[in-house]
Amino acid sequence: MSPSSSPDHAPLTTDRLLLRSWTAAEAAAVLGSTRSARWADDFPAEGDRVVAGLFAQHPAWLGAHGHRLIIERDSGLVVGSIGLFWPPAEGSVEIGYGVVASRRGRGYATEAARTLADFALAVPGVRAVVAGAELSNPASVRVLEKAGFRHASTEADVARYVLTGPDRRAG
Repeated sequence: MSPSSSPDHAPLTTDRLLLRSWTAAEAAAVLGSTRSARWADDFPAEGDRVVAGLFAQHPAWLGAHGHRLIIERDSGLVVGSIGLFWPPAEGSVEIGYGVVASRRGRGYATEAARTLADFALAVPGVRAVVAGAELSNPASVRVLEKAGFRHASTEADVARYVLTGPDRRAG
C-alpha cells in the first residue's frame, strides 16, 4: 500500500471541508510556477509557500500527522493549509493554519483547527495542541478561541494558546 493510500493518511472530513495530506507533487507545484485548476484563485498564500519549502527538511510533515490542504467540499478547491509541526515535544504539538483571503470570514479556519486539534489529541502521547497568534492579527486569535483553545501566555506581540483533553470546551 502506498503512503498516500494508507489508512493513516485518510482525509479528515467536516461539514464543509476536507483536510487532506499534501503530496510531494503539490508541494513542488506550490514552489514552482505551476497552477492547478483545483486551487482557489488566490492559493497558494505566502505561508503555504513557506511550508512547502520546508517539507524537504521535515519529511514527517508530509505524513498522516503533518500538514494538510484545506479543501472546500462544495467546490473541490484548495483554499488554504493547516498543519501539525510533527513530532510532538514533551506531549505537545504545535498547529498552524492559513486560509486564502477570498475564503476568510466563513469559519473555515476555526472548523479546520478544531478538527485537526481533535485528531492530534487522539494520538497516543499527545496531551496538548499549542498555537501562537500575533496580537496584530485579531482574526487568528478569534479562530483559536472559537476552536476551544485557551490563552496561556503572551510574549512580546505573540499570544500563546493551548488545547488539552476532552473536557476542554465550555458549553
